[in-house]
Amino acid sequence: MENMVVAGLDIGTTKVACIIAEAGDDGELKLTGVGNCSSDGGLRKGVVVDIDKTVRAIKAAVEQAELMAGVDLDSVWAGIAGEHIKSMSSTGPVAITQEVTQADIERAIESAKAIDIPANYEMLHVITQGFRIDQQDGIKNPLGMGGVRLETQVHIITAQATRLQDLAKCVERAGLKLNKLVLEPLASSYAVLGKDEKELGVALIDIGGGTTDVAVYVDGNICHAAIVGLGGENVTRDIGQILRCPLEKAEDLKKKSGCAFQPLLRGDEKIVIPGLAGRDDKESGRELLVGVIEARVEEILSLAMREIKKTQYFDMLGAGVVLTGGGSMMEGMREKAENVFQRPVKIGVPRGFGGLAEAAKSPMYSTGIGLCMFAAEEIARDCRDGKKRGGGSGQSILGKMKDFFGKYF
Repeated sequence: MENMVVAGLDIGTTKVACIIAEAGDDGELKLTGVGNCSSDGGLRKGVVVDIDKTVRAIKAAVEQAELMAGVDLDSVWAGIAGEHIKSMSSTGPVAITQEVTQADIERAIESAKAIDIPANYEMLHVITQGFRIDQQDGIKNPLGMGGVRLETQVHIITAQATRLQDLAKCVERAGLKLNKLVLEPLASSYAVLGKDEKELGVALIDIGGGTTDVAVYVDGNICHAAIVGLGGENVTRDIGQILRCPLEKAEDLKKKSGCAFQPLLRGDEKIVIPGLAGRDDKESGRELLVGVIEARVEEILSLAMREIKKTQYFDMLGAGVVLTGGGSMMEGMREKAENVFQRPVKIGVPRGFGGLAEAAKSPMYSTGIGLCMFAAEEIARDCRDGKKRGGGSGQSILGKMKDFFGKYF
């Protein structure tokens, strides 16, 4: 059977990234196209504030990826973040007769979903964590098991309906069908976390331009998600304000000379700080720049840690912390995170795919690649459940030519 084309769209505060991949029947993912474009101020803290700018950025990123992949996309899976995201756990009990059926499982999940959520909020994901039969915990698949009472534990992620609608509107105005909106740290986890890490307990911290996304996994399941409204853009603004240089030059300084952990400095290093509005450039010690960066990075990581400590899971992170996203690429991020969390930390790089591996093997593409993996898994699950195979994002130029000649000749 012909491979299915899937596309992930990471609509971030500072950039829009589009990843196109082919998903084979064997589950293998082969990346074929990568596109990247500045968001140009269309989003703030992960939320759309200018629809026209966001639409233009989506179109530009998609066109780049289409050109590289040689396909025309018609639909995408898109990521969503923002401080409006909320998550909670719920349980759903139902009575059963003799043994558990698929209908019983579905009734239990519906029971767990019957909770009050804030006005103007919608359920984004309902993730089954496990089941209990007659007080017996830890059941992954209760189908066919005997008992009189079935309970399911689910994790529910909600988002403001208006924010969902704005993002969907941008995708549709860019000429694409939206298959599904997916929580960004959930998508990133598909690309950077291994099964063992999820089982042992791990916190994924995805540092983007406008937000820092947090997802906690324990016993193989996501059990907490939160969004911190600070990211790499805040670091850039701090550099510009404190060192008095243009924001564009501040971003360059951050990328070329930035470091998030003072002890990594080597001797009396010097940097040149570009002048603001025609003023002369000036030389300074690198420790000044690093001091500015480290202060903001420590705040971001501390807020992420506070979100995790709101739950009972902080002491259950056997696999420690995984940093990903564009903001994790700076020198000293791993060391600073270990200093803050007092846990082992690694930088999460996307894995588990072929094709354009080198072009996309960067933390900045974790969400886009994870969206493709999420899409491939969802399509495969639909096939196993006997549903009509669908949801592909596009068709190759060669495939369209075959259809044309098959129709007319």
